[in-house]
Amino acid sequence: MGFSANTIHRIKKGQPMTTKTLDALCAALDCEVSDILRYEKDE
Repeated sequence: MGFSANTIHRIKKGQPMTTKTLDALCAALDCEVSDILRYEKDE
């Protein structure tokens, strides 16, 4: 899919990613952002 090893590592570790990467991931998976992303409020 053209994702770098560093990008895959960051995704696996739950680390921040750019909106560009998020857009590319959604395009590759043919899904919406809400299908793969969940907001959790820090307490």
